[in-house]
Formats: sequence, structure tokens, C-alpha cells
Amino acid sequence: MMNKKRHRKEFIGLHIFNNLIIRRRRQSSLHSFLPLLSAACGCFLLLCASLSSLRLPLNTSMKGRSLDHELRSSVESNLFYGCSKASTNFQTAEIKTEPNRYLLIETSGGLNQQRTGITDAVVVAYILNATLVVPKLDRDSFWKDSSNFSDIFNVDWFVSYLSKDVKIIQQIPEEAGDVRDARVPRKCDARCYHTRVLPLFKKKRAVQLTKFDYRLSNWLDQDLQKLRCRVNYHALRFSDPILEMGRKLVDRMRMKSNQFVALHLRYEPDMLAFSGCYYGGGEKEMQELDALRKRWKTLHTKDPERERRLGKCLLTPEEIGLMLRALGFEEDVHLYVASGEIYGGEETLAPLKALFPNFHTKESITSKEELTQFSSYSSRLAALDFFVCDESDVFVANNNGNMAKILAGRRRYFGHKPTIRPNAKRLHKLFLNRDKMGWGEFSSRVLDVQVGFMGEPSEAEMGRGSFHENPYSCICRSSEVEGSGGGVCR
Repeated sequence: MMNKKRHRKEFIGLHIFNNLIIRRRRQSSLHSFLPLLSAACGCFLLLCASLSSLRLPLNTSMKGRSLDHELRSSVESNLFYGCSKASTNFQTAEIKTEPNRYLLIETSGGLNQQRTGITDAVVVAYILNATLVVPKLDRDSFWKDSSNFSDIFNVDWFVSYLSKDVKIIQQIPEEAGDVRDARVPRKCDARCYHTRVLPLFKKKRAVQLTKFDYRLSNWLDQDLQKLRCRVNYHALRFSDPILEMGRKLVDRMRMKSNQFVALHLRYEPDMLAFSGCYYGGGEKEMQELDALRKRWKTLHTKDPERERRLGKCLLTPEEIGLMLRALGFEEDVHLYVASGEIYGGEETLAPLKALFPNFHTKESITSKEELTQFSSYSSRLAALDFFVCDESDVFVANNNGNMAKILAGRRRYFGHKPTIRPNAKRLHKLFLNRDKMGWGEFSSRVLDVQVGFMGEPSEAEMGRGSFHENPYSCICRSSEVEGSGGGVCR
């Protein structure tokens, strides 16, 4: 057995890149030369090891160094900081707001999609010189959550923090009269709002924009983009019950380990159905997910193989686990998994738990009684996961959905905290061929394909992705680098 273990030892470790947050460590293979009489036996064991493909070598579990020795924010990340202060040309609400002009917003989707809508609503109110009524949350979507704005966010803080930028009220006054409903196209810019919405205020004092998600352009002038950042990163503070419970969750994770990784697994029935992909569950899976897809009337049928080739499918829990191990995360790392109901339950999670035995969820580190006030509300549960993921030392997203984008942007704004997104398009090819290579080769290739997907400042090119994911107007470079006074925006 000892000889077998020796022959199964391969290079496992972390690749050294200036732009990567994980330091590559290569472990030297320990080869013991057997006597001539046992050479044949040794060769046989080597063959067995190579055929074992991606099974992690039993005696190379990467133990010996904990996460806090491995995680390093790059030197480059220290050269940038979030900056969202308004310029001297930015007019205040007191000067800009027109009397008797009220803007109402109906957000759409889950918690984080609604968060983008709320953020953009403040900017639109500024563009239209209007008083914003605290936005309504979506109660009719797939999640059927009856929460109000004040159940999720601290409404008093929201109103007061933005008081110099936009006038915000909690209820529309009776004298505003009837409300005119309207809808604008997606990615509508300032000119679009002036053309489509401003004329409506000549007939009505109050206008409500419905299904308000991604209805504001990605490209705005710098002061409007900075207003977006003030809303998203400062004004939208969670309500006290969510903050209190969120801090408890983080404290409990810190009690288990000084540093931890948070994974937004997103392997839930609705997400799998919406993706249009096939995940290997046979006829049963296809029937179940097809039934779920029928809930979206506008959802088109997709070619599962094409979607996977394009990198649009989620990684399975096992694939996520293998990716993290290939990147050098040890089995003793504490993993917080943010997720709702996992499709396939414990059977689906078993391979990930085998790779990372220190597996935690909000349910596993709290009591039922503690979660009672949140458990019937999907948005409040999502807010708890959001808080823990934001506070984690490394955040791993399994898709590029709303939560992943907002957290990526937020973590960039607050110091470029390590954020990993799977390069699903290229990883797909690796997973297809994983039986044809040993663990050392697989690990090396994963490290290569993940360059550019590790949350480094150099990845955040201007205009790449949505502004909520890449808030380039709100990221400034240290004056020490520029050699001039004050921060310089990128």
C-alpha cells in the first residue's frame, strides 16, 4: 500500500501569477526506487495510478498549509480603491428636483435583479428631476415573496443617505392624483428618458415605470455612474434583522476558520430549467426541468449541447469542487455554500462534500428557530447568503447571474477582494477529456484557463460586462502610482 501511495503522488499546487490571488505551489514527487526484484510490481502500480484519472491522490491531499497561507490579494489590488464622490458640477436634489413630479418604480425578478432596478431607479429620478417614491418589490414572480422594501433594506438609511442627490419619499401624497403607468425599453439612456418619460409629466404628476429591470443604459456620464455606486454600495444597507443574522453567520464561520470560501452554487431547479442545459440526470431530469420551463411563457427551447459549448451551463457541484481543488484549495478549507434547494439533494452534493468535508450552509450553522423569521421569504434568505458571500475571503460564483455580477462589482469597489468565476466555455472541454489525463495535467490546465477569471484589477476593462459587475467609473488608482495628488479614476 505504501508503494502504491508513493507512485500515485503527482504535481499538485498553485501556479505563480502576478495577476492571480492564489500562489501556485508545486509539490515534488517523492519517488522511491524499488529493488530490481519489485520493479515489475512498481510499474503495474504506476499504470493503475494513471488509469485512476482525476481521483485525488490519497497521500497528496495538499495538507500542511492552511488557507490563510495560500490566499494572497495581489499587489496590484492594493493600488485601487472605490471612489464615488460627486463632482462639483453635480447638482443637488434641492436645486434640481421639480415640485409635484413623482416617479414610482415596480421592480422585477429576485432580490438581486430588484437591487439593480432600485439602484437604477434613483439615477432615473435624478435624470427626470423627479421625487422618487420608495420602489415596490416584485411579489408576483417565480419566487412569490411578499416582502416589502423595508423588510429587506433599511429604508430610513436609504432615504437619508441619498437626500443630497435625490429626494425620496416613502408614500406618494394624495394630491399627486392618478398614476400613469409606462414601460421603457431596456438600456434606455438619459436622452431616451427625456424623450419617452418626461412628456408624460406634462399630463400627470405621477408616473410609474413597470417591470423595471435593466432599463438604464450601461453607458452614462461619470457623475451618473458615481451616483449608481453611491446607491448600490452605500445607500442600500440591509434591514437590522438581516444584518444581525448575517453577522452571526459570518462570526460562526470565523469561529470554524480564520478564513473561508463562499460558493454561490446556484444549482437549483429553476436555474437549471432556465439554462436549457442537460446535466446528466436522464429522462427523469429532462421531464422535470421541461415542466419547470413551461412557467416561463417567453422561454425558448435551447440546444443543450450548444449551450454547454458556449459556456452557458452551470458547473455541477462535482465540477466546481474539482476546479477549486485544481486551483489549489485544500480539503481542509471551510466552504460556505449559498444556495436554495439543490436539484438532486444530497446525492448531487456528495462529490463536492467529499472534496471539501468542511461544508457549511446557513441551515447547518443556525437553528430552525433562528431562521424562522426568514424561512418563508426567498429574498430574505437570499439577503443572508449575499451578506456572507460579501464578507468571505474568496467568493466563487457558479454562474454570471445577478448576484454574481453585483458581488463581483461590490468586491472590486471594496478592495478587489478575490472573486472567482469559472471559465465555463474552456472548462467544458477539460471536463470532457478529464479521463484522458492525470491529475497533475488537469490541474495545470485549469490554472491556465482560469487566468482572467480570478477577480484581478487587470481583468476589469472599461465597458466589459454590465456596470454593476464592473463599476469602472468608481474605481480609482492610488496617487502613489500616478505620482500626482489625489486618486485618479480609471
